[in-house]
This record gives sequence, C-alpha cells and structure tokens, in this order.
Amino acid sequence: MRSLVAEDDATNRKLLHTFLSRYGECDIAADGKEAVNAVRLTHQNHQNYDPICMDISMPKMDGQRAIQEIHELEAAAGITKTARIIMTTADTNMHTIASALLGRCNAYMVKPIDIRKLKKEIKAFALIQ
Repeated sequence: MRSLVAEDDATNRKLLHTFLSRYGECDIAADGKEAVNAVRLTHQNHQNYDPICMDISMPKMDGQRAIQEIHELEAAAGITKTARIIMTTADTNMHTIASALLGRCNAYMVKPIDIRKLKKEIKAFALIQ
C-alpha cells in the first residue's frame, strides 16, 4: 500500500503518517497543491497512491479542488482504478460532508481522527486485512 497524507496541521499529519506507515510507504503534503504535485510525480513513475487522506481546509489549494485535480490527473494518465480518498476535517456541517462526497471522495472522517475508524475504512477498501 502506498498512501498520501495531505494535511496542513503538523499533529494530524504525524498521526496519520505514523499509522499509515505501518502498512507501506506513506508520503506527506502540507497543502492541496503539494498533494497534487505528489500525485503527478507518482504517476510519472507509473505508480499511484491508495489511499489518500485529504484535509478539506488547507492553504494554497483546498482539499475539494485538490481532489478534482487528482481525478483529472488520473483520467489523463488512463488510470481506471482511482485512488480511494478519505476526506478529513473538523467541520461537521452536513452541507460540507455532502459536498465532499459529491466531489468524489470515498469516505469522510471528522477530526480528531479515530485511528480505529480509519483502519476500518481502509479495510473496507480491501487495502489491508
């Protein structure tokens, strides 16, 4: 499993990175723009991230826009098995949740991140046992 954590908060970034690193390579991005660039680089190396944990509110480029650009990159690269994206945020507003899901994320987690719930989501994607 090769994963990506896109999170501007250092504490959340470390928590997610520490957990996901148990299952394989895990890269980090401090904002949406870095996340899109990381995905672009992996595609150039004929690889893909799966899963991607994406914060909604980040500087330079928010998570919604980053997801849109990531899906555009996947389409341009001819990738049919797209990365599973878990949107993370402290926002519990139902409009935000619906917007994230319509933006083609696969799951939504409210901060603080519960590692047991995250593990359950990743198991549901059949990425770990």
